[in-house]
Amino acid sequence: MNVLILCTGNSCRSILGEATFNHLAPEGWQAVSAGSKPAGYVHPRSLALLAREGISTEGYHSKSWDNLPVTPDIIITVCGSAAGEECPAYLGPVMRAHWGVEDPAHATGTDEEIDAAFMQAYRILRARIEAFFALPLEQLKHQPARMKAELDRIGTLQA
Repeated sequence: MNVLILCTGNSCRSILGEATFNHLAPEGWQAVSAGSKPAGYVHPRSLALLAREGISTEGYHSKSWDNLPVTPDIIITVCGSAAGEECPAYLGPVMRAHWGVEDPAHATGTDEEIDAAFMQAYRILRARIEAFFALPLEQLKHQPARMKAELDRIGTLQA
């Protein structure tokens, strides 16, 4: 099953989600990330955080949803709402869920405060991904309404 983790810039949250998902994924599950308006780079703090967590950063880059290497089965948007950010709407017949996370790229303050914002985004995403993988996924693949309900429930979890 292919999961697309989608946001606007594809430099922080969606990259954190993609790398964490793939790090934890059982066989047969894969995530890709993309942005509707890709920044063109991965935020260095995202890469540093992933490396500190023991998650490979190899091959991750900011990319557009126009050139996906796979067709997604599930799309998870991770756009936040504090800045009035609008999530991109992927067109196509696919299951969608929203797991909003505030964008740490907009964090201000000391280095410690900015790092804390990145860590908070990572912890929320990791908690949600772990909750997803704790589901009976083989059963849910054949029960789309139940899968959608679980995805929506997980999107409300905090770290």
